Amino acid sequence: MKFGLFVMPCHDHRGNPTLAFERDLNLIEFAESIGFDEVFTGEHHSGGWENIPAPDLFISAAAQRTSRIRLGTGVIILPYHDPFMVAERMAFLDHLSHGRVILGVGGGGLATDVKLFDLDRTKFPAMTDEALELILRLLREDGPITHEGEFWTLKDVELQIKPYQDPFPVAYSSVGSPHSIDVIAKHDLLMLSGNFRQGVRAQELRETWGKVEAKAAEYGRVMSRDQWRAVNYVYLSDTPKRALVEMEEGFRNEFQGYWFNLGWNDEYEEYKGQAPNEITMEQILRKTGWIVGDPDQCIRWLKELEEQTGGLGGLIITSSADWARREDWYHSLELFAKYVIPEFKRSNRGTKRAFNRLVQDKAAGTLP
Repeated sequence: MKFGLFVMPCHDHRGNPTLAFERDLNLIEFAESIGFDEVFTGEHHSGGWENIPAPDLFISAAAQRTSRIRLGTGVIILPYHDPFMVAERMAFLDHLSHGRVILGVGGGGLATDVKLFDLDRTKFPAMTDEALELILRLLREDGPITHEGEFWTLKDVELQIKPYQDPFPVAYSSVGSPHSIDVIAKHDLLMLSGNFRQGVRAQELRETWGKVEAKAAEYGRVMSRDQWRAVNYVYLSDTPKRALVEMEEGFRNEFQGYWFNLGWNDEYEEYKGQAPNEITMEQILRKTGWIVGDPDQCIRWLKELEEQTGGLGGLIITSSADWARREDWYHSLELFAKYVIPEFKRSNRGTKRAFNRLVQDKAAGTLP
């Protein structure tokens, strides 16, 4: 299983954006240093809180500060971009990073971005499909491409810089809709699975993967679970109670300042029309599949998730950096890296067995 971060990012709109970008870059350096495998960075253009407009440029900066961790867009919103430029920039970035790039794509839908670009939201699925088809052809095929479509036209074009990686990894975000399942299965893509507003739940994930496998079979493909990532909020501290205390103020600030202004408070109401300022953190956590607790709680949850879904290719933690002080957020990631990751990569199996032998030998009186 692989482990990574999803840097949305979300930062208080009143803060210094330069410092926020630096903080996110430092976070990626730190994640690499403690053993995380990959990081995905989002794209937004409005709303004040999600402030990275060009994840490819951000990845370029992160690639210069790191050497091992894989760097993905999470996601490039295809209706906003020319498909040739997306393919060309990502192939170039793959060389600059020496083959550490993952192209994550999706249809987007943040209301303020849709308003900003003044596009017809009902056309987003068709725009995304057409753009993705072109991007995949440009990345995967040799020779010039000509295309006359509803939204884009290409005439005799080819990337002069092919990707460093072959095959070049492409991921697609999905909340389990039939459309996203079809796209993933048809094109043999990585799946970024989860609803960041509600978190992941085993039954929904299991059903989604079953549909992906069935749809892939229709296309004559066999999907590997290594291509599957669940995306969820995880925040850890030394005790569950301390975890709640550490992140409550920042959590409330983000939700009431941003999420609820987008109209998402109804998902967490105890009753219809509940005043947003009455919605508590504990109430929200009861209604989601997020993990806020200690490492043991996280290990139990992830083992149950693996067992009930039949196995995942990886877990991507949504970065909640502004929910807590920097040192607390780093401590959360350290706890995850120290105790959770080894349980699933099995890197601690030798030391655990050696300690068990020590205890048994001591009890049996066989130590010299």
